[in-house]
Amino acid sequence: MPIRAINPFASTTTTEVLNEKEPIRIEQREVKPRFRPRFSIPFTTSPKSARPETPANNRLETPHHPIFRPPSPQTPTLSLPTINLTTATGEKSKMEESPRPLTLFSPPSPTEVKMQAKRHAAFGPLGSKQHLYSSRFVGSEFPDPVEDEPPYFYLITTYISYLILIVFGHVRDFFGKRFRQDSYKQLREMDGYAPLNSDFDNFYTRRLQLRINDVFRRPVTGVPGRFITLLDRTSDDHNLLIQAHCSYNYLGFAQAEGECADAAEMNIKKYGISFCSPRGDSGTADLHVDVERQIAEFVGKPAATIYSMGFVTNATIFPALVGKGCLMISDQLNHSSIRFGARISGAVIDMFKHNDMNDLERVLRERISQGQPRTHRPWRKILVAVEGLYSMEGTLCNLPGLVALKKRYKFALYVDEAHSVGALGPRGRGVCDYFGIDPAEIDILMGTLTKSFGANGGYIASSKAIIDKIRVINAGTIYGESPAPAVLAQIQSSLRIISGDLAPGQGEERLQRLAFNSRYLRLGLKRLGFIIYGHDDSPIIPLALYHPAKIPAFSHEMLRRKIAVVVVGYPATPLISSRARFCVSAAHTKDDLDRLLAACDQA
Repeated sequence: MPIRAINPFASTTTTEVLNEKEPIRIEQREVKPRFRPRFSIPFTTSPKSARPETPANNRLETPHHPIFRPPSPQTPTLSLPTINLTTATGEKSKMEESPRPLTLFSPPSPTEVKMQAKRHAAFGPLGSKQHLYSSRFVGSEFPDPVEDEPPYFYLITTYISYLILIVFGHVRDFFGKRFRQDSYKQLREMDGYAPLNSDFDNFYTRRLQLRINDVFRRPVTGVPGRFITLLDRTSDDHNLLIQAHCSYNYLGFAQAEGECADAAEMNIKKYGISFCSPRGDSGTADLHVDVERQIAEFVGKPAATIYSMGFVTNATIFPALVGKGCLMISDQLNHSSIRFGARISGAVIDMFKHNDMNDLERVLRERISQGQPRTHRPWRKILVAVEGLYSMEGTLCNLPGLVALKKRYKFALYVDEAHSVGALGPRGRGVCDYFGIDPAEIDILMGTLTKSFGANGGYIASSKAIIDKIRVINAGTIYGESPAPAVLAQIQSSLRIISGDLAPGQGEERLQRLAFNSRYLRLGLKRLGFIIYGHDDSPIIPLALYHPAKIPAFSHEMLRRKIAVVVVGYPATPLISSRARFCVSAAHTKDDLDRLLAACDQA
């Protein structure tokens, strides 16, 4: 049947007028986690039974400090101009005696209404100038990452949940292998061929992952903007318009209209779809040179080179930087692409505790004093790799502490800014801009172009000597496909908007809206009593779930309320640290965040 995009928020009702003139003031008060553990949690993922709930605004608002205002049950459609036939006096007699020309405001046509709704679905309008904030580090000492230790009750019940799943899974396997042998034939050797997957992988997939598999890889259509169209696999109409908090569209550049889309269309007409060649052959065009120059200027480095995939950028860069006789020290929560690239580099690898500068200094002292294995010769090179913003924890790297250690121990510093570039700092330049640190203090800056810029690919920015070497020996440059013309146009136009060269004022507004939305949503979830990880300015907001049964339950409850979120569990997180992850965008409005807070309070 044909797919229809339906807006479930359409309504003709009106909402109350918010008091936007009163400044937002934050009251610090201690809250307790609002989780209500039940003994049925390990056995079910069905929605919880109906119970009377205290409205979210009763717990969020105080009589004198209206910090949050929950949305009405139905969000109205876009406000349209109406016909106004009144005059300044409003008296009929005076109107007849001295007729004045009347200004009539005719409502827009259905086509204009549709186009306006489409634009606002990708990027919501700014409700008030008070909904802006500048992302910058204020203070002399960097705070420790906020990651609360779960209470013993949650630890015990979480382990019990996994234990019950494992026990019942083995019992089902015991009887199934004896009475339903055809269903288990792929787990046994057949004609001398061993099973492709191990027993543990098969058991985990069948007895744990398949129970919650429907909350992953949900298909969507359209741009991943403020709202997304979800192709629901269980509903009758097969489509739902969902408020999106599941993509890394930080600055809201995922739009089908506007300067970026127009530039991409023009480049397709001029250059076609693809350059049909790696960069090292004939796949380097004037677009690539211009984009690399723009990126280098944007992040404050002499030179840069781009790749067609962010994962490939990290996976192939480390063999070009370090090798045998070198030491690479990595944060224990670094992305898998960094770990993959480190393993194939041939360097000795060590790790330090997440964002712990004391532990990093301990590792540096031990490794420098011992030297290389067996020979104990000095290390040829020491490289420390960290992320600017960690996507699973919502924490920022302690860049001031890293720079201080770098000056003391003379190591090279590699910062992965996949999630931080464009999303942090008053100018959107990443963690260096956020902390007010000169980018020259960082040896190598890496970033992806998929998230804040609405394109795809990655980049490496460093000195000209390092970039020239990378272009010659990096496998990603030699063998990887060349970034497409439309993608390069998206990168160019988004960088120009952020810098203020194109559509002046729009880039600054996007940055400030993202900073306000990040702090507003994080504060609201904390005041509702949820356990929230990460730093305040992070646009990634993890919410602790703990129990494995809460992973699908929370996702289903949010989906029932027309909100798309990301839920994460083992092995992406530790066994007892399952969580939901909200991704904030500049495209969201304050009303969108109020609606999300109300949904979390009811779920």
